[in-house]
Amino acid sequence: MRMMELSRSLGEHSNVGWTSTETEGVVKSAGRVIRILELFDVLRREAPAYQVSELLDLPQSSTSVLLRSMVVMGYLQFNPKTRAFKPTTRVALLSNWVNGAMIRDGLLMRLLQRINARTNQAVVVAVRNQIWSECIHVVQSTSTVRPFVVKGSRRPLIRSGTGLILLADLSDTDIKRIAIRTNAEAEADQPRRCIQSLMDQITEVRRQGWAATFDTITQGTGMIAMQLPQLDSEEQLVLGLPGLTENLRANLDTYLNVLREETARFIEWRQSHETMDGEEYPERTTLRL
Repeated sequence: MRMMELSRSLGEHSNVGWTSTETEGVVKSAGRVIRILELFDVLRREAPAYQVSELLDLPQSSTSVLLRSMVVMGYLQFNPKTRAFKPTTRVALLSNWVNGAMIRDGLLMRLLQRINARTNQAVVVAVRNQIWSECIHVVQSTSTVRPFVVKGSRRPLIRSGTGLILLADLSDTDIKRIAIRTNAEAEADQPRRCIQSLMDQITEVRRQGWAATFDTITQGTGMIAMQLPQLDSEEQLVLGLPGLTENLRANLDTYLNVLREETARFIEWRQSHETMDGEEYPERTTLRL
């Protein structure tokens, strides 16, 4: 995405996000369709074809064709009055079966909102994508002075707080392999990571159960991260609190306590939901007909 144009569209002054055009190894048209859906998830409003083209840095002619194809398939709807597009309900329902009650019944969203309300910080959910930690969901900070985190942002596993948590579950051999690959593929102006210092940091993360990084990628910002406990064979998810370095350092213990308390509550919600046999879990209202 073009960060400057996106900032203007969102009314934000400081965006933290991964910038890229086409991703290697991806069929171009398929990648563009996914990026269009991800863009709407960031904007959370309808957008005309020219704006989608501008924000994603795509040719306007092919963007218009893709948008109209997605209308025909039922994934976008077109507003003839505004000449703009937006996702349909079909998109929202497309994968609500994934991770069962955690997603379908809103347990994960409730967790993020509670952490956001208690800390006033942005809250992200990150997963591993090859050598990257990728932000798949974000609840933005309500503070007037904040870094705005763009969903879909990627950070190297070996240099990010969420990445260190994801690495901690891997074998030392796999971690070193990822570090060697990341260093080899890094741009010329990007710093290389010392593998021994990385392994020392991983040892500390495994011992304490959380990770914190400050000013490693974007000066003045950092990340506090903690693993979200899994049930069965679910994909590993990591919770992160991105924010201004000064604030994160000053409130580190407080934020860690919030993460611990809310993840423990989350597990209780999930376990009670699994055993309630149709009864509703706490804080949810049912309309009985």
